[in-house]
Amino acid sequence: MNSSCCRFCGSLLRHSFVDLGMSPLCESYITPAQLNQMEPFYPLHVYVCDRCFLVQLLEYVSPSDIFSHYAYFSSYSDTWLQHVRDYTEKMVGRWGLHEQSQVVEIASNDGYLLQYFVAQGIPVLGIEPAVNVAKVAQEKGIPTVVKFFGQQTARELVAKGNQADLLLGNNVLAHVPDLNDFVAGMKILLKPEGVITMEFPHLMRLMEGNQFDTIYHEHFSYLSFLTVEKVFATHGLTIFDVEQLSTHGGSLRIYVSHAEDTSKSISQQVRALRSEEKAAGFTTLEHYFSFAQKVKETKFKLLDFLITAKRQGKSIVGYGAPGKGNTLLNFCGIRTDFIDYTVDRSSFKQGKLLPGTHIPIFHPNKILETKPDYLLILPWNLQDEIMEQMAYIRDWGGKFIVPIPEVIVYS
Repeated sequence: MNSSCCRFCGSLLRHSFVDLGMSPLCESYITPAQLNQMEPFYPLHVYVCDRCFLVQLLEYVSPSDIFSHYAYFSSYSDTWLQHVRDYTEKMVGRWGLHEQSQVVEIASNDGYLLQYFVAQGIPVLGIEPAVNVAKVAQEKGIPTVVKFFGQQTARELVAKGNQADLLLGNNVLAHVPDLNDFVAGMKILLKPEGVITMEFPHLMRLMEGNQFDTIYHEHFSYLSFLTVEKVFATHGLTIFDVEQLSTHGGSLRIYVSHAEDTSKSISQQVRALRSEEKAAGFTTLEHYFSFAQKVKETKFKLLDFLITAKRQGKSIVGYGAPGKGNTLLNFCGIRTDFIDYTVDRSSFKQGKLLPGTHIPIFHPNKILETKPDYLLILPWNLQDEIMEQMAYIRDWGGKFIVPIPEVIVYS
């Protein structure tokens, strides 16, 4: 089942980072027919390792249960598509990629990113474990291997003559229970002078912005730069550059090469971020212990606001049905007593109900029908995009609520 040892260094996990109680799998949307069935809830109790400082959730559910048929399609967010289009341009320019290069993406989802390399005539390969999502990519003409990634998959690909000039993964590093096998696999698949880029939410920003709702069962690890550097170094890989991004509430994009590759020098950004994290306390347990109380405060403030609004007879609906929203709603105990329904652009989610709270999910047009007083933005990392799309709620005096880092109302 699960071990209470650190997934990177193997030390016994003895220290709590935050305990968010019991929660269902955040992407396991319920159909109306399933309403009277038992729904599994698992602990959302996050630990910090006192040896390597990896913040982590135990593996209560296997990745094959979570990711083999997945509800998240990357192509539904315009902001995200623009982000990866910019990334593609940058990589082609920086590394001189061309029709003889090989770009491989781990967790390639529905081909949302690789399509932009294909458009430039650069050969690509996607690796994606979710059959339903990989099928969408394949229909777009993006070659996709339907497998989980690790050393075995890497060896199979190398045996078939596939090695990567650019090996990338966006928001996958946190989703991997066997971190060592995954990083060792990247070492195998990377060409001698190739480059790995990985993007993942930055633990420093998570703690600073009180983003506890990005904690869910699909996210096994919560990564600081200092810990990630140790993980890659252990497997003969060197982080030579890093960028701080605004995506997902604050992410890092790391650039990695083989330790033996002397053609890439360590950037000033790497040294600066190392120093910044050390100064902020990421090498002391006390720093990690400060988080849990901030989380409780956020819960109290949100419930205070919602209770007051409901007592005043105000109507509140949600926007979005993201994984983070399900953590927030389940931890705070917010159900249809507070929120009438939520809406989502994904047709996959419409007509279903949120896991645990059973709040119904509709098409965004529903908002025009009911004209709510408040719209609670659950994917707050996309708040600007959503407030622009939904600006018309102001016509009837509707207001937006953003719950993280604390309740802010925009009229």
